[in-house]
Amino acid sequence: MDLSLDTRTELPDALRVLLDAYPRETWEGHANFGELIRFWLDKHLAFRRMNAMLREGTEAFLDDMGDPQRFGRETARVGQMMLQHLHGHHTMEDTHYFPVLVRQDARLERGFEMLDGDHHALDGHMAGFADGANALLQAIRAGEGLRDAAGAFHARTQGFERFLDRHLTDEEDLIVPVLLKYDPAEFRH
Repeated sequence: MDLSLDTRTELPDALRVLLDAYPRETWEGHANFGELIRFWLDKHLAFRRMNAMLREGTEAFLDDMGDPQRFGRETARVGQMMLQHLHGHHTMEDTHYFPVLVRQDARLERGFEMLDGDHHALDGHMAGFADGANALLQAIRAGEGLRDAAGAFHARTQGFERFLDRHLTDEEDLIVPVLLKYDPAEFRH
């Protein structure tokens, strides 16, 4: 079974064992739905929103070719923040959270390996995203090729959005049920 981020369209059935017992619509009402889960989901929402801001900002710029300097500053600010926070988030998951969570239910070990693999795949997508943003910023500085660079960056944000959402959705569907069922002591304050 191919679990790669580039080809996966949903969480495989073999990894849905806890999600079937703890479907999304029941999460917030569960006794173990606490600050850690809320924080995690909020971080994921922030990543989705930042990428959407970049995509929508690029669409608006392509529509009216407004102030390129302002567009460049906003793209650089939001893009850098998103990439830095994603990198830190994934590092924390790989080194701290995943090792604790995989010990809770051995049936999900392959899922955590998949998520770790996603992080490595996302590193490549993040590098491509940064390259696209840098090409856009260079076109803004040069004052030429701006429409083409903005169009290429728009395509990059759309592709990145698909990969990021697939990863975040699968991560949520794997991790939140583990936290709801087992409420690991390592995460309680």
